[in-house]
Amino acid sequence: MNGRDAEAGTLSIFVAICATMMLMLTGLVMDGGGRLRAIERADALAQEAARAGGQQIDQAALLRGQGLKLDPAAAEAAANAYLDRNHITGTPVATTTMVTVTVDTTYRTSLLSIIGLDHLTVHGIGKARLVPGVSTAQPVPTGPS
Repeated sequence: MNGRDAEAGTLSIFVAICATMMLMLTGLVMDGGGRLRAIERADALAQEAARAGGQQIDQAALLRGQGLKLDPAAAEAAANAYLDRNHITGTPVATTTMVTVTVDTTYRTSLLSIIGLDHLTVHGIGKARLVPGVSTAQPVPTGPS
């Protein structure tokens, strides 16, 4: 056996290993970027659901002079309605001053599914806090000061 025959096929193995590694690296880049986009979407949906809930003012408390408060039940219902319209599941939790919405979903991989990673978990969170403005009437200045 001469020197050339001893190395026969080594280039094929090298190319196969490099091609496999490049495919895995491409899968990491593509599916990693896709997962980041899915996280951004989950955060945006959670934030919008929290905003929808944050608009549910307790009108009865306001009319009784108890100040500006959220209606927690109505806030959670509004957040759930927003999530339902966007076909995503989440958990809203509301108090009289804040709505917090958490969203858990999955991202379906494209290239990483070759190695058995069919999906990646995605988590998003959004908060809306009630920030009351002026709580008492301010006198209007009359004349020069």
